[in-house]
Amino acid sequence: MSTPMNPVPELSRRRLLQLFAAAPLLPLSALGSASVLAGCGGDNAVVPAVLPVVAATLSSVTFSSMAAPTLANAAAMATTSVGSVMTASFSDASKLDFKLAYQPFFITGDLVADGNGGKTLAGGYYDIYNQPIIDATVTGKERQYFSDAPDGTSLLTVANAKVTGVKGNTVFAVVQFEYATSAQDGVSPMYGRLPSPIGVLTLDQDPATGKLALVKYYNVDTSSVNGLWITCGASLSPWGTHLSSEEYEPNAFTAATDTQFRAFSKNLYGSETAANPYNYGHMPEVTVNLDGTASIKKHYCLGRISHELVEVMPDNRTVLMGDDATNSGYFVFIADKEKDLSAGSLYVAKVGAGFSLDPAAATPAAPLTWIKLGSATSAEIKKLATTLKPSDIMDVRSTDPSNAAYTKVAANGRIEWIKLTPGMEKAAAFLETHRYAALIGASMGFSKMEGTTVNIKDKIAYSALQNCQSSMVAGNVANVPGNGVSISKLLNAGAIMMLNLKGGIKDTLGGAIASEWMPVDLKALMAGEDISSDALGNTANPDKVANPDNLKFSEKMRTLFIGEDSGQHVNNFLWAYNVDTRQLSRVMSIPAGGESTGLHAVDEINGWTYIMSNFQHAGDWGAIHSIVKPTLDPLIKANYKEKFGAAVGYLTGELSQVRLSKA
Repeated sequence: MSTPMNPVPELSRRRLLQLFAAAPLLPLSALGSASVLAGCGGDNAVVPAVLPVVAATLSSVTFSSMAAPTLANAAAMATTSVGSVMTASFSDASKLDFKLAYQPFFITGDLVADGNGGKTLAGGYYDIYNQPIIDATVTGKERQYFSDAPDGTSLLTVANAKVTGVKGNTVFAVVQFEYATSAQDGVSPMYGRLPSPIGVLTLDQDPATGKLALVKYYNVDTSSVNGLWITCGASLSPWGTHLSSEEYEPNAFTAATDTQFRAFSKNLYGSETAANPYNYGHMPEVTVNLDGTASIKKHYCLGRISHELVEVMPDNRTVLMGDDATNSGYFVFIADKEKDLSAGSLYVAKVGAGFSLDPAAATPAAPLTWIKLGSATSAEIKKLATTLKPSDIMDVRSTDPSNAAYTKVAANGRIEWIKLTPGMEKAAAFLETHRYAALIGASMGFSKMEGTTVNIKDKIAYSALQNCQSSMVAGNVANVPGNGVSISKLLNAGAIMMLNLKGGIKDTLGGAIASEWMPVDLKALMAGEDISSDALGNTANPDKVANPDNLKFSEKMRTLFIGEDSGQHVNNFLWAYNVDTRQLSRVMSIPAGGESTGLHAVDEINGWTYIMSNFQHAGDWGAIHSIVKPTLDPLIKANYKEKFGAAVGYLTGELSQVRLSKA
């Protein structure tokens, strides 16, 4: 019998199966599992007390693509359906396959442990006094409001954390809840009418399997930041904090009469007039404490825009921001100090010639130049927010005043005429950012610019355009000729753009920009495809990404993960795109009528890899659902609390194939 060149003690097959039977849902631990599985042998091998580490490194990760569910399996359309296999390949030519599965921590509306021996409502709403906000729209069934729209999620650790009840490793997940679709009467709309909650989940990570178990749910006290407004996407900062969002900043000029904002104020403060619109549309940051509680602050100096999902570059200073609005733009904030977003400079892009949504376009990428909007501290802008009225900053007209002192602009999907008050440039730049950016000639022509993420190795950022319509289409009233953002016809299915990042850039006035991570051009990576309605009701090609929203990039897996917010796919999907092989794979299907949210690709926590994923508003039916609704509506109601609940969880790996020997 010959001796192997690299002898490795073998596990018995029986012992191996026992190990994995204890962890049927195994998070994606590529390197750790490789060390165990690489030398698997026969039934009679002896299990050593300590296994040596096999010298094999991760070479690549691929995902098989699952088929989109159909009415042939209606149950799969009415829940989170996963049919993808993740294959990890190693430098010694070995491979590991993980059949993926979805594991929720809870469905919103569940009563979960509060860490103090009691229970609390997952996704529950609270007012400025931290008292539950009660839904009394159905007599005799009064209950606390809870969200059906969990969104941005960050999985993180805190050094020396200690929480009662954790037996393994202490891991935290910060989860924000964007809105509640409706009151329990099913009629009263609640979008934007409740202050968004944020929860911190203390999770017990099993050191042997990587499995995560919920131990404690803590509702973050947001009273110090005047509550939160429509928290959408989120990201984890390089220094371990949760960067939240407040999108669709309330219109300060109409807030006093706006039904939605007055209801928000009433639910938050108990008064329809107490909330100040200038306190919303900013960048909240959550810091988790050692005991699973958390603190929050709100940064006022990153521009008051439709913050969706920001990405901080590796320099710990440069922040590329999504701007989920009609007539949106690319904004970059550069902090004065590393790991501190409380002061810095704000820039907005101008798009040069050559903009295209065709990934195969022969023309080069459209160049980007940068206008400096100003420099400020959060404290000084917060002071302006609390002391100025909108009319102090500028005069805004909805009809042409026939006065040369006013400038016609397209902002937030509307045509307006603006006259800036002398000396109010800084206030306008940071509190009326969309209007001011349009006023000074920025390319405010994008529609629904959503998630952003970064590929550090290649110095490329990715940005999602959920749809490409209205302000992007030549001839549309919201389109600004000559601003660089113009397509000949709309593309409802949207696109994902790529931006090369470089240093040594100067702004349009010749000032040096203190960053090595500035976007310098813009080119399409992939685009969706609008189609006539198919047999199931899809109006976008179901085998391509449609209406991309969440984006997260994994450096180790070289994979761009894409979550959809699509009104064109009957089921929204979570996709994986390998940037080296250009392979696009459908990984998970969201319950019909729902939206894929909360995406966070975590390369490594204590040796384990995770893909965090939530969904929103299952069974939120549109015209495309007319074929499936009669079958799926009762199933979704049964699965998700009459459609008031939604899942917060993560993708795990269930071992589907075990290689018992190596070639």
